[in-house]
Amino acid sequence: MALDRIGSPFSSPSTAIEWIDYLHGKLGKRLPSIRKYADYYEGRQATMPFSQNLYSTAFGDAFREWSDNFCALVIDAVLERLSVVGFRLTDDPDADADAHDIWMRNNMPVQSSAAHLDAMVHGEAYAIVWAGVDNEPVISCESAEQVVVQYRPGSRTEIEAAAKFYRDDFGREYVSLWTADYTYTSFSDGRQWYEPVQDPNPLGVVPVVPISNRARLTGDPVSDLQSIVPLQDAINKTATDALVASEMAAFPARFVTGLEIVEDGDGRPIEPFRIAIDKVLQAEDPQARFGQFAAADLSNYRVLIDLLTQHLASLARVPYHYMLDSGGQPATGEGAEAAEYGLIAKSRERILHFGRAWVEVMRLAFLVKGDSRADCHTAEVIWADVENRSEAQHMDALIKLKALGVPVEVLWERAGFTPAQIARFPALLAEQENLIHCYPTAVAGASAPTAHDMAERPPQGNASNDSRKRAGDDASRR
Repeated sequence: MALDRIGSPFSSPSTAIEWIDYLHGKLGKRLPSIRKYADYYEGRQATMPFSQNLYSTAFGDAFREWSDNFCALVIDAVLERLSVVGFRLTDDPDADADAHDIWMRNNMPVQSSAAHLDAMVHGEAYAIVWAGVDNEPVISCESAEQVVVQYRPGSRTEIEAAAKFYRDDFGREYVSLWTADYTYTSFSDGRQWYEPVQDPNPLGVVPVVPISNRARLTGDPVSDLQSIVPLQDAINKTATDALVASEMAAFPARFVTGLEIVEDGDGRPIEPFRIAIDKVLQAEDPQARFGQFAAADLSNYRVLIDLLTQHLASLARVPYHYMLDSGGQPATGEGAEAAEYGLIAKSRERILHFGRAWVEVMRLAFLVKGDSRADCHTAEVIWADVENRSEAQHMDALIKLKALGVPVEVLWERAGFTPAQIARFPALLAEQENLIHCYPTAVAGASAPTAHDMAERPPQGNASNDSRKRAGDDASRR
């Protein structure tokens, strides 16, 4: 018996309005978590909900928006290493020029970077593919704050319905709903959704692709900041405690003994001195003695903040010298390379998840065009190198690969050239060979001078001396 024919009191949505209401509620449940991580990335988190009253007494609102925020660094350290440079959609080893054209026409170098950022912050981002007015594919990257999907029961990849909710500048809320058969558009007056306008879906699939940060077998994708937030709060709390201590210990507390205490009419002690930097304390009583307490030692706060930062760096797999270096010198050479192993592995893991999504996006784009490459399941994304190496190290490694017989086209790709640049290389090399063949003398004359040529030139120093002598500027006339 088919599962969809089994009777159940818990029926799934069946009409467009039911789907809109269900997906709108699903989006609303996860919005607080999504916005929380966005606030932490932007440094807009509630900095001091756990601070003592003394903090507000000492500073008021002076540091209300302050935070020692490492959350952005945790995300950006990976984001700067993720760059799509091309696609291979067939068995042809060369990059697919049509896919690159679609990618560039939709400004995807910028859109994909924003999608990677949102996916790592929110846990997920989305790409919507549709046909433009010229029937060319249009790709739009969307935030998890506006788009929500529902998978078919028992599937983690097949989407049953998806919706995008958004507001215009006048506060009106709109929705676009996609199913495999139809698309629906509607808007709300704040109380209910109006009857949706229905149109057929010519693609036959839901044209929304989730860009998941770390897809799990169970549960939703998670933000990279999920395990970082508690440590970030601890660092902020410790740093604000240090600020309060520095304020209270700015002037070491002074004391005086052997001085008679004077009280006001209510029996409250009257402060005998107005202490300031330009004031001198004096007393007529010869028994009076002045002194001061030792200033507070703030170094313990730094030790604790350093410890918390080390834990944060370990969880985030970000090199510690990116955040703080107690020795005052940045890591260099092999030490820096070894420190980045975890970050490189993390970047490659993100490439694994994001790459699958971009392949699905490109297959949908060719489905819009009615191209057979929409069924290409062996497609792959060409990414820029995630490792930061010196140019000398990089070129030396490529030369060694060439000695092993690796094709030069592969070496060009590994050198960081884009598919569009590599496509021009054969013509440029052929033109260069033609110039050498047609004008061998000119090319030879432009080459570097030989040792014989350099030996026949008069030394520059002697020539300058002769010129000065002829001008009368020799030592005998000074």
